[in-house]
Amino acid sequence: MATYIVFTKESTTHQSDLDVYQSKVGATFAGHPVKVLAAYGPQQVLEGEGPEGVVIVEFPSTAEARAWYDSPAYQEAAQHRFKGAKYRAVLVEGV
Repeated sequence: MATYIVFTKESTTHQSDLDVYQSKVGATFAGHPVKVLAAYGPQQVLEGEGPEGVVIVEFPSTAEARAWYDSPAYQEAAQHRFKGAKYRAVLVEGV
């Protein structure tokens, strides 16, 4: 069953760390069956306050999503994201 990870960037704290993250994250997808569905495109906020940005990635299964997210390569890159901004990340299974 398709599984999605939805990242919402709530606020930027250190742009330089986000720049490092952006330079590294693409390479972490190598060898993983991932499809980027949305990445910081225009938003129309329908309810509540809108985030600074949204990224949605699709994987064939929860196991594949966790394999990428938990991988040493992604976790190393993610340390820069953690330092650079406040994010929310949610893994959700499709129907």
